[in-house]
Amino acid sequence: MTTPEPLPGGLANAGAVFRTGRAVDRPAPAHAPALHARLRALRARGFDGAPLPVAHDPATGRERLTYVPGDVALPPFPAWAMTDASLRSVGALLRRLHDASALDAAARDADWPRDMADPEGGPVLCHNDVCPENVVFRDGRAAALIDFDLAAPGRPVWDLAMTARYWIPMLDPHAAAHSYPPHLDVPRRLTVLADAYGLGSPADRAALPATIEDTTAVCRAFVAARLAAGDPHFTRIHEERGGWPRWDRLQTWLTDHRAEFTTALTG
Repeated sequence: MTTPEPLPGGLANAGAVFRTGRAVDRPAPAHAPALHARLRALRARGFDGAPLPVAHDPATGRERLTYVPGDVALPPFPAWAMTDASLRSVGALLRRLHDASALDAAARDADWPRDMADPEGGPVLCHNDVCPENVVFRDGRAAALIDFDLAAPGRPVWDLAMTARYWIPMLDPHAAAHSYPPHLDVPRRLTVLADAYGLGSPADRAALPATIEDTTAVCRAFVAARLAAGDPHFTRIHEERGGWPRWDRLQTWLTDHRAEFTTALTG
C-alpha cells in the first residue's frame, strides 16, 4: 500500500492534505457537490487545467481529487515564478478558465462560499485564490490551478484583480519584501498580466485598479473573520506580518497609486 505523502496545503488546510498515488485526499468544502459538478463541466468543455473529483465522503468531510503533477512556487517566491513569461502564462491560464466556466442559472444559485466572492456576482466561475501556491507549472509555464475551495460566481475582472494581488504583486514595497524578489515593476507587470489575459475593453482596463482595491478590502474582511474565529494559522501570519497597520498601509498605497496604475493599463 502506498504511504500517504503530506502536501503543503494552504493556511486553511495546513497539515490535512495528503497524496496517495495519483489522488489527493483533503478536507472537502461544504459546497463540494456543486464544485465537483463544475470541475467536471470544465473538463467536458476542454479545460484540462484543474483537478477532477474522484470521491466525496460527507461522513468524514473529506474528498479525493486527481493529483496534478508539476512545480508550485512557495514563499519566499523564487525568481523563476516572477518572470514575465511566468506572469503571461498565468494570465493566459486564467482566461482559459473563464472561457470554459460560464454558469447557467442553476449553477449560479448553488450555495457557493462568499468569503472571497465578487459582491456583484457574475457569469463565470471565478477561482478567487490564484496565488502562486495554487498554480502548477510545467516547463516554466502555468499549466493548472488547484484548490478551488473559494471559487464562486463572479465577473472575470474580479478574478483578474484577485490574481493581480498575488502575482504582480499589488503590495506596498514593505509588504512585498516578505515573500517576493525585489524591484518588481508593478505598473508594467500589471499591464503584462492584463495583456496576457486579453483584457481588451478600455472600460475594464480602467476599472481594474479600483477593483483590486475592492478585492483587497474583501481579503481584509476574510482575515478579520478568521482572527475572530481564533484560527491559529491566520493569527500567527497576521502578527508576523505587522497586524492591521500593514493592511492600512496597503490600502493607502493602492489608493495613492491608482492613477499611475490606470495610466499604465490604458495609456
